[in-house]
Amino acid sequence: MAGDQKPPNTGGSGDVPPGAGQGWTALSYLIGGMLVWGFIGWLVDRWLDTGGVATGIGIVLGMAGGIILVVRRLGTPT
Repeated sequence: MAGDQKPPNTGGSGDVPPGAGQGWTALSYLIGGMLVWGFIGWLVDRWLDTGGVATGIGIVLGMAGGIILVVRRLGTPT
């Protein structure tokens, strides 16, 4: 019956995705951080001609930022 259906999820900012959604969210934060900050590091390398050092630093900073976002968004495992 129509009255037995659950209302759709509103998708508020405080909602934590269930199951596999948490894994995909964590993975996208980590890969996105690496790509964005790695690209910024690559641009700095091209500008300052540092031979790849800034790219490596950017990737590491991107991974650290991704981990911080995962912990903030999804919380610590229970």
